[in-house]
Amino acid sequence: MKDRKETKREENANIEKSNEFLEMIKKKWLIDSSKTFTLVAAIIAVFIAITIVMQVLDFTPIDLTQDKIFTLTEESKEAVKNIGDNNINIYFIGYSEEDSTLDLARQYTKTNGNIKVEAVTVTNRPDLAEKYGIENNTQGIIIENGERYKVLASSDLYTYDYETYETISVAEEKLTAAIKSVTTDAIPKVYFLSGYSNFSLTAGMQYLNMYLQNEINEVDTLDILSAGKVPDDCNVLVITTPNRDFDEIATNCITEYINKGGNILWLNSAVVNQVNYQNVNKILQMYGVNPFSVGLIRETTSSKMVANSPDLIMPEIQYSDVTNKLYNSEGVIFINATKINTVDEEQLTNLKVEKTDLIKTSEGAYFRSNLNNNSDEAQEGEEKTSFLVGAQFNKTITEKNEETGEGAVVSKLIIYGENYFTSDFQLNQSTQAPMVVYRKNKDLVLNSIAYLADREEDITVRKSTGSITYTATEQENKIILGIIVFVPVVIIIVGIIVWRVRRRKNK
Repeated sequence: MKDRKETKREENANIEKSNEFLEMIKKKWLIDSSKTFTLVAAIIAVFIAITIVMQVLDFTPIDLTQDKIFTLTEESKEAVKNIGDNNINIYFIGYSEEDSTLDLARQYTKTNGNIKVEAVTVTNRPDLAEKYGIENNTQGIIIENGERYKVLASSDLYTYDYETYETISVAEEKLTAAIKSVTTDAIPKVYFLSGYSNFSLTAGMQYLNMYLQNEINEVDTLDILSAGKVPDDCNVLVITTPNRDFDEIATNCITEYINKGGNILWLNSAVVNQVNYQNVNKILQMYGVNPFSVGLIRETTSSKMVANSPDLIMPEIQYSDVTNKLYNSEGVIFINATKINTVDEEQLTNLKVEKTDLIKTSEGAYFRSNLNNNSDEAQEGEEKTSFLVGAQFNKTITEKNEETGEGAVVSKLIIYGENYFTSDFQLNQSTQAPMVVYRKNKDLVLNSIAYLADREEDITVRKSTGSITYTATEQENKIILGIIVFVPVVIIIVGIIVWRVRRRKNK
């Protein structure tokens, strides 16, 4: 072992080396005020130069949030690429230059040179404020294409969950939809049939209503008894789980709508009681869909259920025009789903209907009719197979006429044996998040409506707009940790050196 004298000599040697370093700093930089000033000036100059270069080159800000909510998605970029030669002006009235939404909007200009983004005030652009009703000390966004325009209030860019107390940004969805709305001639009209279901836009499906309006859709409810028909401007009629049979007026109106080539999205939860909805079944049978069976689908495969709950299933998305963006994704979550029963292929042919599978369960799923049975295992006699829980039916109403040049008239039905996946129903009380935001639930229903509205370009995967989570890449993490750790350490070391030098100087 080292003796005390040797240890003392090593400590003295280290002190001498430290003193030599301090003397060097003292003589070369701290005592010579001109060199000290030059060093500080050089650091400031480098900082200013870097700032100017970044502003000139207009770098996109680094986005470290998990869902990249401050970065335009590829879907938004593709959307604005296809607006043609339209010249779009986006005015941010009352916004500061450092606003994150303004930074987001400026990313559109890099994708399409015909889009211009500018921050203005009521003072320097009173004409805009007066024309669009923007008052002093308020914020507003104007998306302008010639005589066509859309005005967004700052409150339009956010929604608030009063149960989770979370502010949710929908800025990108609103801005992209606004740009498309002032550059498109036709905006789809989506009607939700009212009066026959417990699910409605104002009760149980408020989030879906918001998401639909964030995109290019006009959304409304349809009281078919008052209207006397399905409106002529209806692109998609949404029918949610009927809790009573259609009356004759509704049945005739929906039948007429189908025969004109109308498109329907049908959402149906599991049937728990034996009912005989003759008119509801009459509409479904036009597409070859048989009445729903009493019971629900349960899973036995652990990888196909949520939290070991057999009734919370994760069915398999099939590849199709409707689901191609969701194929091989994390999928969707269905709760208490029912199977879709169809007639055989020969009968479908006679009905002039083509069927496409959209969603199916695993082979390990079983159908439970006896809802009083609480066993998690499939019982003897229970049907066990891969069940169809999502399908598309294209019914040819009128064949294409080569002589007259008239195209075929086709009515499309997309049906899911589940309704809660589109709803505000809370799957988990601890997170209090609605079912529609889980996995790709939102994308499935929005893409289905986009397809039925003949807007396949709107079929996409949307970013989550919930809470912001830091998820830097490895390289970004090193940079940030370097700034967070290295810079303060350097400042502390310099401070200690200055203190030591001044102390020695005063002795």
